[in-house]
Amino acid sequence: MSLITPDFGLLFWMTVIFAVVFFILAKFGFPVITGMVEKRSDRIEESLRKADEAEKAVAEMETRREQIISEAKAEEAKILREASATSDSIVSNAKDKAREEAAKVLEQARLEIAAEKESALRDIRRLVAALSVNVAEKVLREDLGEDKKQEAYLERLIDEVQRTQDKS
Repeated sequence: MSLITPDFGLLFWMTVIFAVVFFILAKFGFPVITGMVEKRSDRIEESLRKADEAEKAVAEMETRREQIISEAKAEEAKILREASATSDSIVSNAKDKAREEAAKVLEQARLEIAAEKESALRDIRRLVAALSVNVAEKVLREDLGEDKKQEAYLERLIDEVQRTQDKS
């Protein structure tokens, strides 16, 4: 039983050795250990602070990125609207010019057709008049060979002219 219940001397020396080891550790070991623990704690806190700052910076960058993207989309939409409006304007102007040009060409063609028609009618009238004169000449030469026929024909013409003058 002596192993389970220690002697007073053994207890004394165990206490002295414990006190000496505790004193040496308290004097030399604990400050080094606590210093290292504090340094490690400071480093962990610094790392956490930097991680928070980095997280905030990432959040700010994400916000800025989204803002830039939305601005770019708005600018893109604006440019597309302006381009569409410009395109519509150009197409509209081109259509208007084409209509005006077509109207001018049609009017010019109508004028040319009218002039050609008038010229053709004049030519036909001239031709008919010339043919009529030739036919009349031939008819008159044959029919009016006698003086009595010529006089009767002249009187009839004079009567017709007088009738037309009386009507007007």
